Amino acid sequence: MSKENTTKSSVPLLDVNRGNSLLRDEILASIAEVVDSGRFLHGPQVGELECTVAGLCQTKQAIACASGSDALLLALMALDIQSGDEVILPSFTFFATASAVARMGANPVFVDIDPKTYNICPDAVEASVTSRTRAIMPVHLFGQCAAMDKITAIAKKHDLPVIEDAAQAIGAEYMGRPAGAWGDIGCLSFYPTKNLGGMGDGGMMVCSDTEMAAKLRLLASHGMQPRYYHKLVGINSRLDTIQAAILNVKIAHLQSYCDARQKNAARYAELFTSAGLTECVELPYQSPHALHVWNQFGIRVPGGMRDSLRKHLTELGIGNEVYYPVPLHQQECFRDLGYTDGCLPQTEKAAKEILHLPIYPDLTEREQDTVVNGIKQFYESASLRRAA
Repeated sequence: MSKENTTKSSVPLLDVNRGNSLLRDEILASIAEVVDSGRFLHGPQVGELECTVAGLCQTKQAIACASGSDALLLALMALDIQSGDEVILPSFTFFATASAVARMGANPVFVDIDPKTYNICPDAVEASVTSRTRAIMPVHLFGQCAAMDKITAIAKKHDLPVIEDAAQAIGAEYMGRPAGAWGDIGCLSFYPTKNLGGMGDGGMMVCSDTEMAAKLRLLASHGMQPRYYHKLVGINSRLDTIQAAILNVKIAHLQSYCDARQKNAARYAELFTSAGLTECVELPYQSPHALHVWNQFGIRVPGGMRDSLRKHLTELGIGNEVYYPVPLHQQECFRDLGYTDGCLPQTEKAAKEILHLPIYPDLTEREQDTVVNGIKQFYESASLRRAA
């Protein structure tokens, strides 16, 4: 590992322009094709992307929509989730997972996580099923699938549908089956920070039930079919043709993006080990059943030192972030649900300890060295302070 002076270096948490610049001409040509056609909505590029994503996820259908958040909302609408219904989901996730449930008038039932994978704990799911439960929403957090064999078994036992929040996990697999193919509906996001990121918002729903796919498509277009005749009360959630054209260019490179992220994750493990840092921080765990696509690389920083380490890295110009500092059950907007501090101990502990480091495909080895050197410098300084 390089011994360069980290104080003179800057490593961004994410640099989307690096990858996009390599495809700039091809992307611009695809945009120009849409501009020349004038088909800014419902253009053929949207259908092309849907076919590609359905093949990737090994589902019969894929339905494009305006965002990953809309995908979750539309899935709940298609399952006829009603006011007062309960939907089981993790508290350790992005807000959109729970907000979609709340928007339906239903109650999010927050459950604890597996402390290794950060994904929803199957035992906690089982314990939270009640007569009012209407769906289970596991989240494949940070690019690693939840234990879908156990979760789908619980769902089958209680005759409950499963909505997979796979916003961070396109290309991931569990026991050889792709993210999105386990549940009744899988929801994807093409937000620019995702492994397959567009140049704006975008989302997709995948499923293998033909009737369900038709309902999702109808709901995403005002419930209108044919034009001006409305069978359902839907919403306006379309993927712009320009975004689809951009994603069609980028999806051809998705496997190389995933390979690069996996390579970076493996190299981090080597660097942390050789630097003797595995005694100070806990590296992310990968389930032997999972194909991890590393949307994020999160280390655990125990001993109440996470925020100090974060401050140190920021001063060195090393990008870092905390996903997520406040679990959803502790958010002000969900206070009325009655959750108390300490009720989800693994979730709350993770929120206090996790710190995310740069992992994007175009991260250089020198930048990785800089990141790990910066962390080593922090612990060496802390050790000296204690010795003094």
